[in-house]
Amino acid sequence: MKKGLMSVVLASSVLIFPAVSGAALGDQTLRTGSNHADVEELQDVLRDTGHYASSSTGNFDSATKQAVRSFQSSKGILVDGIVGPQTFRSLGVSDSGGSSVSASSSTVNFSGTLRYGSRGSGVRSLQSALNSSGANAGSVDGVFGSQTRSAVQSFQRSAGISVDGVAGPQTFDALGGSVSSSGSSSASKSNSKSGSTGSVSSNSSGSSSSASGVISTAKGQIGSPYSWGGTSPSGFDCSGFLNYAFSKNGQSIPRTVSAIHGAATSVSNPQVGDIVFFATTHSGPSHAGIYLGNNEFIHAGSSTGVTVSNLNTSYWSNSYLGAGRL
Repeated sequence: MKKGLMSVVLASSVLIFPAVSGAALGDQTLRTGSNHADVEELQDVLRDTGHYASSSTGNFDSATKQAVRSFQSSKGILVDGIVGPQTFRSLGVSDSGGSSVSASSSTVNFSGTLRYGSRGSGVRSLQSALNSSGANAGSVDGVFGSQTRSAVQSFQRSAGISVDGVAGPQTFDALGGSVSSSGSSSASKSNSKSGSTGSVSSNSSGSSSSASGVISTAKGQIGSPYSWGGTSPSGFDCSGFLNYAFSKNGQSIPRTVSAIHGAATSVSNPQVGDIVFFATTHSGPSHAGIYLGNNEFIHAGSSTGVTVSNLNTSYWSNSYLGAGRL
């Protein structure tokens, strides 16, 4: 996938945003007794893969250990309840961040996003920028925790952009940079909507032109593998796949299934381009896809990768929660 390049130029400072794989996991082994943001993100991962049904607490307790063991068993790797390099690889988590900066200018080229759990120099730069903008990110410590997320949301709300607490191209652009993409025009900004948490672009996914573009993009990824935290053709999780399809068509949507569900307007009869939601791992929304019509939807399944499925099959009909429109 051709990744967008952003040039971030802020007065009197240079921001370096490293590429991340959608998670800050992988830099340390996690085991019973660990208690910090990495564990909370691990729990989110395990829930997405169907091995953890409790709320994410950040505490590596017995339920988390059992979920890890269940996941390890499903992958045929060493079952020890400890999350080390082998388990991280099976989860699709890599620690291959990177950034580039021109030695002769303040232009920084980067790709990726920063979100809750991310760590490093990119987060420190983001925190500094947020503090400079008046959004209180607290200490510039390089850890994307709850205060940094709240600061991102506060900044997004004041900038009139999608409020999801995730620092991606739209947020970096609003902080003072510009976005460009190789071989294409500048990335579209979402039209501003209500400043409430979970707001999305005002373009309706139900409109024919928007829906056809989203579906065309989505179908072009059939066969792409599943990877937790993945947001590119090299590997998608279910919400990362939705984000990819919509963002390629100028629409910014929340990152997680639950947030997408919260932002969507419920519809009784889905139209082409609407989002269909499923409760696959717990009582709330945990999986989603794009409705294609004729009871079919396209999604990134953990065991299938990007594929087209039918709502009438017993598994999907039994877990179906309903449809929503963004």
